[in-house]
Amino acid sequence: LSILIVLKPIIIGAEDSMCDKTSAIAMISWWRKQGKILALEQNLENKFGSVSFAEIQEILNQILGKDGTRLCLIEKIEQEGNVFKVYSKETICSTGEAEGSLRNCTYTLGAIQGFLEVLTGQRLQGKQTESVLRGGNYDLLEYSILN
Repeated sequence: LSILIVLKPIIIGAEDSMCDKTSAIAMISWWRKQGKILALEQNLENKFGSVSFAEIQEILNQILGKDGTRLCLIEKIEQEGNVFKVYSKETICSTGEAEGSLRNCTYTLGAIQGFLEVLTGQRLQGKQTESVLRGGNYDLLEYSILN
């Protein structure tokens, strides 16, 4: 809960001082860099294929879940063609938000993107396609490989 007390005002403050799009770009970019650092600390550079999705999920949950930063819980990771789908819940961005809120998971989106970019050695473009705040079962984050 303490990370929520620290990070939630940062998210809201950034949105209040910048337009929503600008603050989202800043948050995603900063957390993308942090995700890369986390993957490098785990020696996962270009290890995609030799590490299963179950192992990736376990590592991410250790780092970002209840035993780590408590940024989110990863329920499942899968790949469909050139798109990685990450099913998350209890994300810090959604916590405490009213049902129907338009808030997106910029922190989580960026952190997982950076992590996956190091793992795959590919540049990715992330977007949130489902939200628990808007009736979804998960905060679904999708990452497309950029050629």
